[in-house]
Amino acid sequence: MRFNLLLLFAPLSGALPLLPTSLFGLASWDVEGFARDNPLGPTTGGKGGSTVTVSTVADFKAAVTGDEPKIVLVSGELNFPSRPKIGSNKSVIGVGKTAQITGSGLDIVNATNVIIQNLKISFILDNDCITIRNSTRVWVDHNEFTSDISKGPDEYVDIIRGSDWITVSWNYFHDHWKSSLVGNDANFRDIDFGHLHITYHHNHWRNEGTRGPAGRFGHQHVYNNLYEDFLYQAIHSRSDNQVLVEGNVFRGKTREALSTYGLVIPEDSPNTCVCGDEELDGFANLGARNDWGGATVNITQVGDFLKAPYKYKLTPLLLVSPLVKFGAGVGKI
Repeated sequence: MRFNLLLLFAPLSGALPLLPTSLFGLASWDVEGFARDNPLGPTTGGKGGSTVTVSTVADFKAAVTGDEPKIVLVSGELNFPSRPKIGSNKSVIGVGKTAQITGSGLDIVNATNVIIQNLKISFILDNDCITIRNSTRVWVDHNEFTSDISKGPDEYVDIIRGSDWITVSWNYFHDHWKSSLVGNDANFRDIDFGHLHITYHHNHWRNEGTRGPAGRFGHQHVYNNLYEDFLYQAIHSRSDNQVLVEGNVFRGKTREALSTYGLVIPEDSPNTCVCGDEELDGFANLGARNDWGGATVNITQVGDFLKAPYKYKLTPLLLVSPLVKFGAGVGKI
């Protein structure tokens, strides 16, 4: 599916000038990036399997167990007392605008071919909203993650332990301290190096503290994201990690948009040394022009991740902000 400009900006027509209807194809609504183009094949989730609608914790856990293809539609709010484990070949999709997960988040562990869409995951204390561990081909798309910037969860989306071929797209991340970490330990080089290929595109990050994302040992393609008041440090590449950063827009209060300096700033690790934690520097390359706003950029090492190994649609920079605000989050698919 491709966007049509006339449909896209119709709700905003009072605030925007009339745009030519000949402009179209601004971004992809379908899976794009490493979750689509990888050696294992595209991420399809539960396509071809049965479809079941769940509205209780017990039914949800039963539906996502096992590896057979299945589309699991989530209706209403589910408050999990413990973290359910999503099996391989599953699509977990919220119904409408009201599908919500609270209590405990989701685990994707030792799995492959999983799609998580259209869920509001909020106020998950003392753990991640979604943990992706030792898993491949995962698409996290059109969700909303929210909490309290001074409290939990640990991360919104944590991608660790050799996970690979993942796309995080069209999500609305807001009101939290740490957002998304790729590679959770500087001592796990042997586990993570050569893996952790992640695409982040068309996400809306607002009122966040750090990690949008922060990566170790992998490759992250970060494009066409909107950052508003990402207070301290948005994109951080450390411990020989590589990022390709292009077509992103920063607005409001953001101190540092991008850094490859290995220091983990005190705001990112507030429970350690007040000076921060020292790691090896990472690498960064810049593709299409970014709009850094008033934020700083600190690239200490240029890497060899010069071009994404797949086709993708890059939104014109001037249209990133309205497009992402219109398209990111729940109730859009």
